[in-house]
Amino acid sequence: MDIRDFWKYVIKQDRAMLKTFFNENAVIRWRCTDEEFTVDEYIQATCEYSGIYEGHIERIDREGDKYTVAVQVYPVEKTSSSHVVSFITVKDDKIVEMDEYWSHDVNAPDFRRELSIGKQIQSPTRPF
Repeated sequence: MDIRDFWKYVIKQDRAMLKTFFNENAVIRWRCTDEEFTVDEYIQATCEYSGIYEGHIERIDREGDKYTVAVQVYPVEKTSSSHVVSFITVKDDKIVEMDEYWSHDVNAPDFRRELSIGKQIQSPTRPF
């Protein structure tokens, strides 16, 4: 299974191609919003999300049949940005389980800036 191709089709919101990556009984969980989806529900939620997006994989780790993937996704207008971490389990070259954590990218809170701790990550890909 090519995780890079999977994410390419997530970002493109390509229903037909996304379906090919999943076992029909796969379970998908979006932990930050406490939702669990069937494959068809996940594809609907992903592909009907408004807008056109771009993004890139920042990191892929693999241990046997388990992948951890960090991805940045943002609208083509570059008005915002999100990061997602996916924990994906694959069996027989198909996704059987996926837990995802989506977060909108925001500036550090005022209290930390006032403390003068930390610094902005120098990332040429942060769109806003």
